[in-house]
Amino acid sequence: MDLGIRGKRALVTAGSKGLGRGCAEALAAAGVDLVLNARGTEALEATAAAIRAAHGVRVVTVAGDIATEAGRAAVLAEAAGADILVTNAGGPPPGLWSDWSREDFIKALDANMLTPIALMQALMPGMMARGWGRVVNITSQSVKAPIAQLGLSNAARTGLTGFVAGTARQVAPQGVTINNLLPGIHDTDRATSLDSGVVKAKGITMDAARAERMATIPARRYGTAAEFGAACAFLCSVHAGFIVGQNILLDGGATLATI
Repeated sequence: MDLGIRGKRALVTAGSKGLGRGCAEALAAAGVDLVLNARGTEALEATAAAIRAAHGVRVVTVAGDIATEAGRAAVLAEAAGADILVTNAGGPPPGLWSDWSREDFIKALDANMLTPIALMQALMPGMMARGWGRVVNITSQSVKAPIAQLGLSNAARTGLTGFVAGTARQVAPQGVTINNLLPGIHDTDRATSLDSGVVKAKGITMDAARAERMATIPARRYGTAAEFGAACAFLCSVHAGFIVGQNILLDGGATLATI
């Protein structure tokens, strides 16, 4: 399917690895030029080089922490006029509700709620003026069904979801759509981190920890960054203009919800 976005320009944050890279790869395959951001320079440059070689699109890299004012300013200086925004950031660490401080919550909110909002506020006015734009926020299945040990993520990402619910309806008349993709467990560094915690807590092997988690997923496997990226690219396409303010699960059926 031709997504109709060849020649458009996208900003993808946390785009050097995992789900962010999956989205960047899928957009590049559709002919979209990229501004890629991540904290680690080495991985970021390697990803950019691979995407350029595979798809022949222009890729600009900006290394830095997108959750800081300085990091956002540097990224936005390169991404001015972007048609597509894909927001992504690593999730806060798991833990126990009684152990988190105010500073822990502020850090989670900065990364997973306030930064995506700031990026939308910076880029959507231009999209609206041009009459077309796409925003996809990578959130989590936890906004549909909370994950007890991920309370920081539950709180921050649900806050972003509430902001998007109203804002998406306000910008849709100008041809700009905002939607959220809610990943379950995908075969990324985040899954490895979570599974490592199970290994440590239960004294089992990594293979056993992964098998235990896969048994809770009806699809009986982890998702892949490529299939996640394909869903992201479709939401950014000309075919998705009537999808507004939605929260779309990509979790292999793991979330027990009727609606």
